[in-house]
Amino acid sequence: MSIFDDFSRFLETRLEEFLKNNPHLELQALLEQLREQEQQALKLIIEKEGQKKRLETEILSLAEEIQNWHQRVAKAQAAGRLDLAQRAQEREAALLRQGNQLWGQMEGAKQQIANGKTLLTQIRQRKEEIQTKARQAQAAQAKPNYDTKGWNQTINYSAYNKATDPLEAEFQRWELDDELDQLKRNL
Repeated sequence: MSIFDDFSRFLETRLEEFLKNNPHLELQALLEQLREQEQQALKLIIEKEGQKKRLETEILSLAEEIQNWHQRVAKAQAAGRLDLAQRAQEREAALLRQGNQLWGQMEGAKQQIANGKTLLTQIRQRKEEIQTKARQAQAAQAKPNYDTKGWNQTINYSAYNKATDPLEAEFQRWELDDELDQLKRNL
């Protein structure tokens, strides 16, 4: 596995170098990551909203059932059926515990929704910042580079090919003309 780890690190390093040398591509990669994060955050919010609604429905249904058992407790006590009243109270208490658990789950879902919305806002702000930087990078790439070489800068003369260099050809013609003129004068 060491070879794979080394190869993986090598590829990551090369990718990082490539992205540093091509900042517009790095910005595009960041934008893609932010889009994916935005989709995941939206998916989480939608999922938690559905969970919250389901829990609210269950709590309302449970509240009706608790109210029903509360009335039964009162009815059994009024009729002098304490054995039924006690069991009805136990059922009512169990339903209340279940309701408290559901309420806690609903509050947790609400908190996750709030956190998801905060995260979504942060992702969208970051995405806007990156899009602005990407537009600036594109504008900078599209802008022509008017940087001229000064007289004191070094030039790589080996890059010129004597056969295709127009300046070389002009000098050769001028030098040839000058030599012809001198020969004519000497004759």
